[in-house]
Amino acid sequence: MKLYYTPGVCSLAPHIALRETGAEFDLVRVDLQTKQTENGDDYLKICRHGKVPALDIGEGPVLTENPAILQYVADRNPSAGLIPQAGTLERYRLQSWLSYLGSELHKCFGPLFQPGHGEESKKLAIEGIHRHFAALDELLSTQDYLTGDRFTVADAYLFVILGWPNLIGLDMARYSGLQPYAGRIAARDGVQAALKAEGLA
Repeated sequence: MKLYYTPGVCSLAPHIALRETGAEFDLVRVDLQTKQTENGDDYLKICRHGKVPALDIGEGPVLTENPAILQYVADRNPSAGLIPQAGTLERYRLQSWLSYLGSELHKCFGPLFQPGHGEESKKLAIEGIHRHFAALDELLSTQDYLTGDRFTVADAYLFVILGWPNLIGLDMARYSGLQPYAGRIAARDGVQAALKAEGLA
């Protein structure tokens, strides 16, 4: 497998999952501005929409989108315990979390990172982030991980998103549940390995 990534962005989530499962894979860094890989390849010929993550699984087009890639990686390595078995109610609950993270929380950061958004748009985005964080903080003050007492690929995704407020100066001091949650995940060997490989630790 080959993971196309950019340091610190959402592609860090499948990178963490790959490290956690012990899978064999190659990393290829992508410059999202020039759409070039570190090898000089045209990334748009590899991934038509030009975004990361993308996972080359060696057959057909690359896989894209975090919910799909995270489930694929976890399903290929079930002994790592990063995802409930397909067809179970627990699996559908995890899929709900992945959908929420991708389509609700992650999306809120768009106006803050992408050019062309006005101040009102950014203000609304920050308000939305705080609403989501407040609800997550309440939940994670009562349990260790999103689905209970077990780390899953959904936690890898949320952990990555929780690193973004630092980039925009968003005060996280009010979230007494999210801070120890992020610390628990950061202490994992697979997470540390991914952070070091991306130059983030």
